[in-house]
Amino acid sequence: MRRWLGSGALVGTVLIVLIPVAYMVLTSFKSNAEITQELHLWPSTWTTSNYSRLFSDSYFSQYFRNSLVVCSLSVMLSLVLGSLAAYSLARFKLLLGLEKRLGFAILTVRILPPVVIVVPLFLVALKFHLLNSWLGLILVYSAFNVSFVVWMMESFFREIPIDLEEASMVDGSSRMTAFRRIVLPLAAPGLVATAIFAVIVTYNEFLVALVLTSSPGSETVPVGTSTLITRIDIDWGAMSAAGTLAAVPIIVFALIVQRHLVRGLTLGAVK
Repeated sequence: MRRWLGSGALVGTVLIVLIPVAYMVLTSFKSNAEITQELHLWPSTWTTSNYSRLFSDSYFSQYFRNSLVVCSLSVMLSLVLGSLAAYSLARFKLLLGLEKRLGFAILTVRILPPVVIVVPLFLVALKFHLLNSWLGLILVYSAFNVSFVVWMMESFFREIPIDLEEASMVDGSSRMTAFRRIVLPLAAPGLVATAIFAVIVTYNEFLVALVLTSSPGSETVPVGTSTLITRIDIDWGAMSAAGTLAAVPIIVFALIVQRHLVRGLTLGAVK
């Protein structure tokens, strides 16, 4: 009975999550007249006009390109910087035992609501001429993600025996060589798990991109999708099509690294 109840709860949870997604996908194949006048879940007449209009009448292809470039570069930069910082906290001693508290202190950057610091970010970007540019978004997102990467990767690095690095250094490797050849391959599942969360957060971020960008050449998918809401009309069909297409890269990425994600989340769970 307990197993059946657990399975039923799992199926119900999955349905609750998937029903809105299915409704969005089905709505993307409806005409705007059918969306606003009829409340049927299944389209009475299938149409791809929403997708064609999305690319012909808007800058969705540019929004899509901007999101992919900004997300990939910012996540890569934050992984490089955050992994080095996390390794330092996991392996070296600081004054007053700060290495045990500094990781959580860095995480407070992510705890703050973005709306609290969005105005200072805008002023700094304006000062350094980073508005409406990929570089501005990449630097801001990297700064946000570094704190999360440090907090996540520090625990993974602590689980790797230091004896492996010392054995490599006895054979002539430097500290950085041992880190690159020994530690990083062993912590690869943790890097993948951290990268997935960083990608999802960066790809879906709206407020900072809305404030720092104002042209199709730099706006991301969430901001570009919001432009389909005008003062007099809301293009529900195009918005549903944009949401469907925007979800594809995240789903594909998650499916590709799913095996590493499970290993990363369970790494260190068993002593």
